[in-house]
Amino acid sequence: MRISELSAASGVPVATIKYYLREKLLPEGARTSPTQASYGVAHVQRLGVIRALVDAGVGIAGVRKVVRVLEEPPENPYDLLGAANAAVTPAVSADIDLTAALALLERMGGDVEKCFPDQIAAVAQALAALDRAGFTVPDRVMDAYLTHLSAIAEEELAATPATSIEDAVRYVVLGTALVEPLILALRRVAEQVAASRRFGGAPTG
Repeated sequence: MRISELSAASGVPVATIKYYLREKLLPEGARTSPTQASYGVAHVQRLGVIRALVDAGVGIAGVRKVVRVLEEPPENPYDLLGAANAAVTPAVSADIDLTAALALLERMGGDVEKCFPDQIAAVAQALAALDRAGFTVPDRVMDAYLTHLSAIAEEELAATPATSIEDAVRYVVLGTALVEPLILALRRVAEQVAASRRFGGAPTG
């Protein structure tokens, strides 16, 4: 298909497709003349992934990381998970103290040698923010976090598509970018439900 047909099939404007081509996010089509190329279903699929990432708030640098995974996919699903998550994990200071984060990892039954450093550093950064605010998560509450998040992770991994690398990467990355806000929103709703059971009452606003 021509680029105009690719645009129609994907819903992505021609100018945006050309931008993705220049940025090497989208593979070149098969040249049919010096000024034209032919595109296929793989290009439509790749555009679907790119647009989903962009719509989820992932920047071009993050999209480039995901594309790199798509083009050179790790053989090990564990490495695929780490690479996909790295695309949407904000950069963290390299000199942050990891002590408290590693303690939580141990409580989860995890092994530092089997976890990606950026993810541990992100936990450390979140804990540092709590410490600066003078807020401490009670041990029983932290235990609940670790227990239930571990169960969620098991179910999410079990649901990861095995149809293709692109499907798996899209699931993992969008599951991070889009589902985390849902989890936070549901947490607040769950707190309201728990509070109504414990104390009674109803919203007044």
